Amino acid sequence: MVCGIYKHLIDFAGTGATVPLTGFGANLAKGVLEEVKESGLLGAFIGGVKASSGGIAAAIFFGYIASLIAKPKIKKT
Repeated sequence: MVCGIYKHLIDFAGTGATVPLTGFGANLAKGVLEEVKESGLLGAFIGGVKASSGGIAAAIFFGYIASLIAKPKIKKT
């Protein structure tokens, strides 16, 4: 992200480049860079979480809902 390469990859590959793992990393990096411009060095610590808080909250919420719905089965060997 610092070199600006990933933005070009997203433009080229479209949604394939924004899958959860790589998309999450790009979102963290983008948040850090934007927050560093506004808050200085402190932005390196808070920018990524601030930018990704919606995705983190959604993952926790939907993971919890899935755990309530799923019925785990113990395999008998």
